[in-house]
Amino acid sequence: MINVKIARLAQDGNETYGLIKDGNVATKENITSETGVPLPLGIMDFLFEGWYDEIKDKISSTSFQDKLGKFKLLHPLPNPSKIICLTFNYPKHAKEQNYVSTKEPVIFIKPRTTLCGTGSEIKCPNFVKQLDYEIELAVIIGKTCKNIDEISSKDYIFGYMVFNDVSARDIQMQDKQFTRGKSLDTFAPCGPWITSMEEIPDVENLQLTTRINGQVRQNSSTKNMFIKIPSIVSKLSKIMTLEKGDIIATGTPEGVALNNPDTPFLKDGDKIDMEIEKLGKIQNVVKFID
Repeated sequence: MINVKIARLAQDGNETYGLIKDGNVATKENITSETGVPLPLGIMDFLFEGWYDEIKDKISSTSFQDKLGKFKLLHPLPNPSKIICLTFNYPKHAKEQNYVSTKEPVIFIKPRTTLCGTGSEIKCPNFVKQLDYEIELAVIIGKTCKNIDEISSKDYIFGYMVFNDVSARDIQMQDKQFTRGKSLDTFAPCGPWITSMEEIPDVENLQLTTRINGQVRQNSSTKNMFIKIPSIVSKLSKIMTLEKGDIIATGTPEGVALNNPDTPFLKDGDKIDMEIEKLGKIQNVVKFID
């Protein structure tokens, strides 16, 4: 393992990408200068067109010259073709919603305009009265695939990140389906970076924690997923073509505000910290807008 993260970055209004190790950054410009490999302009080509594989063996000799604090972390994937979200994939969450986890994935798709990065505001219109949170492990597809089996699914996964499936529950309940209440702009904070699959051999045994204003609301483990990641990828590939860069949010554990009378919905100014073991932490603030 090379123990680095891959991040999309901004500095002084200019976008770049790079590798992060121990709080230091090697930007694509530095990597190209030191290795002679002419890395592409955008992170999507870097990740999915073979350039990351090209420089992996050179990372150990790369100098990480810049401090991470000099940069703003952007949401890692600027234009995925799909954001696929599973529902009720943790049995205790299904139970708190008076539902039962099922063998086949129940899904909806969020638009990419929901994406935002750590440090960004979750901008919620004032007409939403029941704003909720959902910590999820997101799988990033690395190669386009269709009709694959569980055993080979790992060959099509690039990596993982933290994902918050923000939800307007009053709209969701009114519509009796998921899409509209989960599709508002900024309703998918994610990141803070991408961790490659090879860095996480134990992806089905990672701790997930949500804190609202410092108070723990969700505290579970990916081992509690009902449909496991290889099966998720396989089953979805039999429904639709999974394309490189697609994001699959694998469901949330118990502890959301919906159907928990003692747990308040989010309000203006609330600070949300979501952390998944070995994948990092995203931090966002709620802002209600006209």
